[in-house]
Amino acid sequence: MGTSDVLETACAYLKSGKVISYPTEAVWGIGCDPFNEIAVSHVLDLKKRQISKGLILVAASLEQISPLVQPLKDEQIALLKSSWPGPTTWLIPDQSDCFPSWIKGQYDSVAIRVSDHGVIRGLCLKFGGPIVSTSANVAGEPEIKDRKRIEDVFGDSIDFVVDGELGNKHSTSEIRDLVTGERLR
Repeated sequence: MGTSDVLETACAYLKSGKVISYPTEAVWGIGCDPFNEIAVSHVLDLKKRQISKGLILVAASLEQISPLVQPLKDEQIALLKSSWPGPTTWLIPDQSDCFPSWIKGQYDSVAIRVSDHGVIRGLCLKFGGPIVSTSANVAGEPEIKDRKRIEDVFGDSIDFVVDGELGNKHSTSEIRDLVTGERLR
């Protein structure tokens, strides 16, 4: 199966409410359609993660999250543009309620990054918008950096695994608050 076919298949899974795994900048990720509450619940169950913590989304471009970015100040947009595409995840206030509560958790903002990783960009472009991107591990356990380990840990609970290489980052993405500038991770 060629790269385009693999991405098509992965997006078909996403659109049908299924959960996929894929390589990211530093670790393997688990993803789903952020607007599908059942799929998001499945991801949270797999990770044993509380919904209140929220989830990170990834996108292929700033345009894919334009409703979220539109109300921002020019300086904030410039800050996003200066770090994207790249490994920085920003907490962006969701002033227009663009994303559901099961993505934001207990927060009023959305954790999102525009990635420069080829697989992630391809997935988001074919999917037509951002997808959930959380590290493929059970909460509190080490992140997974080996594709075979996905199958060992999650078995058939992951509906589709997108083959590919991890990026060249050594740790998960930096997380920053767009309003305060504070680094959270």
